[in-house]
Amino acid sequence: MIWVLRDLKNEQYIYVYVHVARNCILVYPKPITFTLEKSTSGVLRWLRSLGPGMITAALVFGPSKLTITSKMGALYGYSLLWLVVAAIFFMAIFTGMATRIGGATEQSLLATVRGKWGNWAGVAMGIGVFLVATSFQAGNSVGVGVAAGELFHTSNIPWIIFFNLLAICLLFFRSFYPVLEKTMIFLIVIMLFSFITTFFNASPDAAEMVKGVVTPQIPAGSTGLIIAFTASCFSIVGALYQAYLIQERIRVNPALKYEKNDSTTGIILLGVMCFIVIVCAAAILKPKGIQVNSASDMAKALEPLFGSNASAVFLIGLFGAAFSSVIGNASVGGTLLGDALGLGSNFSSKQVRYLVALVMVIGASIAVRFGKLPLELIVFAQSVTIFVVPFIGTVMYLVANDKKIMGDKVNSTFVKIAAGLGLIIIFSLAVVNSKEIFFNNPLFK
Repeated sequence: MIWVLRDLKNEQYIYVYVHVARNCILVYPKPITFTLEKSTSGVLRWLRSLGPGMITAALVFGPSKLTITSKMGALYGYSLLWLVVAAIFFMAIFTGMATRIGGATEQSLLATVRGKWGNWAGVAMGIGVFLVATSFQAGNSVGVGVAAGELFHTSNIPWIIFFNLLAICLLFFRSFYPVLEKTMIFLIVIMLFSFITTFFNASPDAAEMVKGVVTPQIPAGSTGLIIAFTASCFSIVGALYQAYLIQERIRVNPALKYEKNDSTTGIILLGVMCFIVIVCAAAILKPKGIQVNSASDMAKALEPLFGSNASAVFLIGLFGAAFSSVIGNASVGGTLLGDALGLGSNFSSKQVRYLVALVMVIGASIAVRFGKLPLELIVFAQSVTIFVVPFIGTVMYLVANDKKIMGDKVNSTFVKIAAGLGLIIIFSLAVVNSKEIFFNNPLFK
């Protein structure tokens, strides 16, 4: 067995290997020690805790989110801002659950699922997430190519290849998690700079912003965008991955197991970015009747109004959104598949890194071949999502409610109620999407 001793004077944890034989206790003479990071400031400890939540925010806020939020503002102005608050609330609830699951258990979430419901459940979750992540990866690669291509007035394809190769190279750093954390935080900072700069250029109407938040309304014709935004912002797969990020963070630095992990701040920043883009589109595009079909259209619309610099700043934000999703989305798919197949669940496993790279290669290949995400692939990904997401949400809810697994990190009454409402939303979205995909889609007629 292993005893963990805490040396408060020297700020160390000591792992002592102990063997119990009959009435004797043998302590191995060379304990393993690791030093706690000294911090006299609560602010520094809080900043250290942000990593996993920031990664989740960065991978969820991809080019598709930027397109959806731009269209929401361009078509319906400030009237759908309340939806950001609602979606972020439920995303924070499920991300918080995943954070506590990651901290409460030594084994991965899929391993916990296998132990509770059998091997089939873990395999189904892992393969389902891999298929969804791989299907949508092409869109992230296209986003990177479009952002860089528009910035430098070149073809998209060389940039798609270059940035996917760069992302694959990052995978094979000796310790990938710290690289991932720093990269994602850097990209979040880039996006915030880009969108806040655009926000001040836009000079939005403060009274209309407040009204859009506190007065929920559903404008005629907005149902499709409401469903798309809720499904993508309230991302159960993104929340699920938080459990793996927490455990990876602790594996890299075991002392952090005893520190608080703050996932909420990252999710709030996700909401802030969504909010700002909707407001910018409402202030800039809607009054002029400009419609957008992609995030790059938003950048093009800024140029005649505020000059090429404003357009370039927004494109930098699009690049940050796309590149963070190229890395993050592939990491989710590769990690979950590796765990499902018993190949490991953290970045110390070369097999997991190869699977993450495989998602990137497939996504880049589709992007280069078709120049966009093919309709058939979108339908396939949505079809898998309909079944996988409600299953994952239910599994997370049941695990987080299990006191035998969670101990003192078990769901509180408030979280049980809030997460239960979140599950109702998830299942409702699945029903609506099933109707749209299987009954109203020309591919099935």
